[in-house]
Amino acid sequence: MRQRTKSPLYQTINNELEDIAKQSLTRSLVSHKPLEKGWIRRNGKLMLNFSSNDYLGLAGHPEVKQGALQAIHDYGASASSSRLIVGSHPLYEETEQAITSWKQRDSALIVHNGYTANVGAISALASRNAVVYSDKLNHASIIDGIVLSRAKKRRYNHNDMNHLESLLKKDKDIENKIIITDSLFSMDGDFAPLEDIVTLKKHYGAFLIVDEAHSSGIYGPFGRGYSYQQKVDEEIDLFVGTCGKALGSFGAYVVADQIVIQYLVNKMRSFIFSTGLPPSVLGAIQASITLVQKDEERRRNLLQKSKLVRSILTEAGFNTCLSDSHIVPILTGDNETTLTFSSLLMEEGISAVAIRPPTVPPGEARIRLSTMAVHSDEDLISACQVIKRIGKELGVIT
Repeated sequence: MRQRTKSPLYQTINNELEDIAKQSLTRSLVSHKPLEKGWIRRNGKLMLNFSSNDYLGLAGHPEVKQGALQAIHDYGASASSSRLIVGSHPLYEETEQAITSWKQRDSALIVHNGYTANVGAISALASRNAVVYSDKLNHASIIDGIVLSRAKKRRYNHNDMNHLESLLKKDKDIENKIIITDSLFSMDGDFAPLEDIVTLKKHYGAFLIVDEAHSSGIYGPFGRGYSYQQKVDEEIDLFVGTCGKALGSFGAYVVADQIVIQYLVNKMRSFIFSTGLPPSVLGAIQASITLVQKDEERRRNLLQKSKLVRSILTEAGFNTCLSDSHIVPILTGDNETTLTFSSLLMEEGISAVAIRPPTVPPGEARIRLSTMAVHSDEDLISACQVIKRIGKELGVIT
């Protein structure tokens, strides 16, 4: 085979990969096979899965799988085009209606995933003459959406309402102001002070976007989300949620007043220029929404198990940030220690992935533990004992 002439870019790529390796930031794909009760098989080894976003364990639920199979039987394997062409079959309308009924709002729009939801909605709603106020720990998709919008960006210190208000005061004469926050921060496991944010939103006339990706399906009445638990949902202008976490499926949605959704249908590029989600995904989403609303015990079990893990690790001396949720980080600091910690846990049959920059700020690498409703208390207690032992061996705790 004739050898291809390579451009200088290949050397640039190689140099950058070497720099990534020197900083212990190399990432790679590893094969996982999901099993029952929160276990997986990783490279042939049986492990307790402490790294999944399938918080409620619905991905393997018989009703969710049946929903996907029935949709394939009725509609085939593909939407076949963008929804604005011929890809918006009746299952979309049914699923969006299920979401609006669940969230008690006017209208919803289903998109491919949380990343495209945030990037698309923010870049459509914000503009050069707008100012966007974003929590410093917001998800990367929110940051990228702001960049694409070309709006003025103001980052406020994490959950610091005094800082946010000072920024809003400086821009009091600007008409279009947008505040964006995660409701539950995925790397720290803490919640946004939504009541205070809503107060500032109302006082300064801002448009408020809340990303419920990690809280939807778990918190609030019928799992509607943390905003509903805090009883501030009616003051939120646009919700972003994902179906690939607690709902155990794939895809995402935005929920807002009908006029906002209609605007996004016409302006949201990540929606307009994408083939619709396959019918199987929509069938699974509908089944998951039904299950989440009626299975309060599953949600309660998740919170009980999370509290168990947090209490054991906090009492052992680990820095779990300000977590008060099913996401329990173990702050380790440097990349090398974090990688070693993760590797030793995997040797002991615990899948707990090292989280490093740029996912978290430099110097704040961590092991991120996510509990699942299907974990047994015995497995969790046993895993925590292993985590404590390895933490002492590495000097993370004394």
